[in-house]
Amino acid sequence: MTPPQRQRRTPRPQPQPAPPPPEEGVRRNPERMFVVGGDGEARADLDLVTLIVARAEPPPSSTPEQSALLRLCTAPLSVAELSAYLSLPFSVVTVVLTDMLADELVEAHKPLVRQSVADRSLLEAVMHGLQKL
Repeated sequence: MTPPQRQRRTPRPQPQPAPPPPEEGVRRNPERMFVVGGDGEARADLDLVTLIVARAEPPPSSTPEQSALLRLCTAPLSVAELSAYLSLPFSVVTVVLTDMLADELVEAHKPLVRQSVADRSLLEAVMHGLQKL
């Protein structure tokens, strides 16, 4: 006796509804844009690892983004962390931080750059310590 054979049903593609006719002067799907601060002046030289520290409490005239940044920056945080915590693109955070740096609401600290070549005396001290073991 052979088992019954099943036939697969193929789903029929549903017809796409016709798009409504475009109305004059109205866009149906506007693109989301970030427009925050910045009056065309040059941006501050901020890197992803630049540490930001708040210098003051949020003033009543600050924007929601500035208030959030000042509350987050009670302890030093990098620009990348701030961007992630606020769910904003890096470029938007840099524009907001540039305005805040100009108003002296925050401080920016560059990361420490390590020497590319280690100090010879330190290497010799480590080598002699290892030889004594």
